Amino acid sequence: MKKDIIVIGSGFGGLGAASRLLSQGHNVTIFEKRDKPGGRAYVYEIDGFKFDGGPTVITAPFMFDDIFEAAGKKRENYIEFVPCNPFYRIFDHKGGQFDYNDDHEFTLEEIKKRNPKDAKGYEKFLKTTKAIFDKGFVELADKPFLKFTDMLKVAPDLIKLQSYKTVYKYVSQFIKDEFLRRCFSFHPLLVGGNPFDTTSIYAMIHYLEREWGVHYALGGTGSIVEALCKLIEEQGGKIHLSSEIEEILVENGKATGVRLKNGDIHMADAVVSNADVAFTYKNLINPKHRKKYTARKIERTKYSMSLFVIYFGTKKRYLDSGLAHHNIILGERYKGLLEDIFHKKYLAEDFSLYLHMPTITDPSMAPDGHEAFYVLSPVPHLDSGTDWNEMTPKYRDAIMNFLEENYLPDLQENIVAEHTIDPLHFKNTLNSYKGSAFSVEPILTQSAWFRPHNRSEDVDELYFVGAGTHPGAGLPGVLSSAKIAENLIGKA
Repeated sequence: MKKDIIVIGSGFGGLGAASRLLSQGHNVTIFEKRDKPGGRAYVYEIDGFKFDGGPTVITAPFMFDDIFEAAGKKRENYIEFVPCNPFYRIFDHKGGQFDYNDDHEFTLEEIKKRNPKDAKGYEKFLKTTKAIFDKGFVELADKPFLKFTDMLKVAPDLIKLQSYKTVYKYVSQFIKDEFLRRCFSFHPLLVGGNPFDTTSIYAMIHYLEREWGVHYALGGTGSIVEALCKLIEEQGGKIHLSSEIEEILVENGKATGVRLKNGDIHMADAVVSNADVAFTYKNLINPKHRKKYTARKIERTKYSMSLFVIYFGTKKRYLDSGLAHHNIILGERYKGLLEDIFHKKYLAEDFSLYLHMPTITDPSMAPDGHEAFYVLSPVPHLDSGTDWNEMTPKYRDAIMNFLEENYLPDLQENIVAEHTIDPLHFKNTLNSYKGSAFSVEPILTQSAWFRPHNRSEDVDELYFVGAGTHPGAGLPGVLSSAKIAENLIGKA
């Protein structure tokens, strides 16, 4: 039966679900709070620079291909993906570097430079992560876990794959050099997890990168948002911007539509929320309709860290800086820093950074002769009690001084565009509970069936896509959640 479906939010989960549901023959309308689509993938345009606000690491590009193919289109007619080589350049606290890519021999040689004995260990690690990848991604990522029995069916396999170990502990079985352990265990941070807490199932991210590569979308991640919006409109979908939802309407236990902040009411047969799961339950659904997702349950759930991000453009190019497209700069402390961020909720003076330099691949992201960057530091979410109104300029200066002294000479005198976001942005603009950047933390007891379900347990015909539901954050995760929502709603 053809349904009228409302999608709340235009992040990748919402856009992916909208297009898939349109391909199934449904009517779809998207309501987006902000003035541009994209959710976390919002694009900041400042003085000729384009800064991608959200995900910049594109893995499993075939998942985008699938969305376009379902609509009878070809993705390459809308977006061009180019491979990144190396995938990442990872720096230790002394400036030593490690590159890796999908060339097995190259990666082995890089490992041998650091610790020759770890080359064999890496090959064993890669072999075991294939089994994790086959089970965790290929088999289970796009399957909903709606019943506890769904979890029981896969539990023996997950135990056999040592899912009870953390990513760091799992990697450490094979890799002995401490810096290399960090290089092969940082991946949970890309999806909001602590490598010392996150289930080893997430070790598959490294294998996933090796399988399909790490890509960049020419024109930036925003070009993917534009392409998906164009596709949705070609399919007959509608996108309403600057349209904030005040309440999801529920009658007789079923979602029947939404009321906007301006008072307008829009009825629907089903509602798909790409908004933060905790925010959706806590702020958009009357408590009388929430027997499972009570305020107490929402509060007791563990949430990912937040982020502090500085987007900046320079009038000088830094092509001789020794930086790559994707750079990870690890501080001297690793476990202690992550303990501060995730457990103590304490903003430390030291930091580890991700530095994005898209203009090394795509000069169109900046005016001629200019360079575009963003630098990201994981920080605790708002339970830290940090006064970000006071701390933001101080923390910004500490990071920029560090980059100027170690990687980008004369940086601050060459900056001509700048924009900063902090945990308050995630809370106030992106409606993320506690200012978390990746929603529900991906620990074992908050994964699969234990994670907020793709189909609401409280309200019929309410579905969830995005980082906070199964299977989790990261582009492959949120695109998988869109596929799950499509399958749960079914064909027209």
